[in-house]
Amino acid sequence: MRRNPYLLFGVLLPLSFVPRFLGGSLERWALWLVLWYLLVPLGVSLVLGFRPSDLGLRLPDDNWGIFLVLLGLAVILSFAGLTVPSMVSYYPNFAYSSWVEFLEKEMVIGLVMFTHEAFFRGFLLFPLASRKKWVGILAQDVPYVLVHLGKPPIEVPYSFLAGIVFGWVDLRGRSFLQSFLLHWIGSAFFDVLCVLAKAGVV
Repeated sequence: MRRNPYLLFGVLLPLSFVPRFLGGSLERWALWLVLWYLLVPLGVSLVLGFRPSDLGLRLPDDNWGIFLVLLGLAVILSFAGLTVPSMVSYYPNFAYSSWVEFLEKEMVIGLVMFTHEAFFRGFLLFPLASRKKWVGILAQDVPYVLVHLGKPPIEVPYSFLAGIVFGWVDLRGRSFLQSFLLHWIGSAFFDVLCVLAKAGVV
């Protein structure tokens, strides 16, 4: 049973939905995610015999050309997102009273993004993909899409496609750190655009 990716996936899958039942401030929610999306899965994975490198917990291989192309695409999609009123009204999804507080909140969002990428593109993806690449990519993508329910409807198909692309990129680089950077930078950039749009600047 040691180093069984199917067992690990089955044990961790229910954790995908735990954060939906946790409330509180953004900061408290981020700490809950550190527990349920990072520390608990890491402990379970180590008990089952997996090494950090088996889970994408390593620096990426040279995959930065593709990373930059996808980052440019994220910028284009962010501007396209400004044409969707539900997206502009929803983001940024935290309160702030100054640009300093805005930046502080974005740092917390970065922690949130890190835990999400560690869980879905790390713990759920890499062990399964070591056996069957596309089974791993699609298997982690289903719960990833489901946790986006309740956000603007366009995020459901978008998260499905993003989950596939992120999984593919991470497997190429043998690390989930590149999808984390894409996710966080893209999210922060869109938040800034939404703020500027609401202010009538863009």
